[in-house]
Amino acid sequence: MIDHTGVSVGDVAKSKAFYRAALAPIGYELLMEWESVAGFGVAPKPDFWIDQGPPNEPRVHVAFRSQTRTEVDAFYKAAIAAGGRDNGAPGVRAHYHPNYYGAFVLDPDGHNIEVVCHAPPA
Repeated sequence: MIDHTGVSVGDVAKSKAFYRAALAPIGYELLMEWESVAGFGVAPKPDFWIDQGPPNEPRVHVAFRSQTRTEVDAFYKAAIAAGGRDNGAPGVRAHYHPNYYGAFVLDPDGHNIEVVCHAPPA
């Protein structure tokens, strides 16, 4: 089981604004922060961190699990509105399994951020 993970970002303020908006639809909030570090998660514990520094090379892929396809759609819409770049609109990825419903967005540094639901349609 993974306890926490994160990415290095070129502009922590810009990325903090992006992740606040993009992850809100799945219940994530900014829970801890210092000058150059921010931790997001579902209260009470952050499990996704960003820190100021040269962005990871190669860029990182992080997938967040969602309970509903509606949350996947809302993530995608919020992430694009917050400045993310499309890397795969919401939809079924049957090559993974028949109920794999995900969306992919590149964050301000080009990290591939995904939200995925494994449940069948409601």
